[in-house]
Amino acid sequence: MFQKNVGGLDRILRIVVGVALIAGFFVYGNPLFLIGIVPLATGLLNSCLVYSLFGINTCPMNKR
Repeated sequence: MFQKNVGGLDRILRIVVGVALIAGFFVYGNPLFLIGIVPLATGLLNSCLVYSLFGINTCPMNKR
């Protein structure tokens, strides 16, 4: 469905930042921390819509 365009360090950072933001939601209760779902999902799925729009690809297996 989605082309893989997120890889390596980029993927790890997205997952870490996503988990940290979601943890902030549980600690502080501020719903703005739920934005962490976006980087977490893109890191887990290896696909980013914004990267696709701009033609960016950090996944070494799918370089064009």
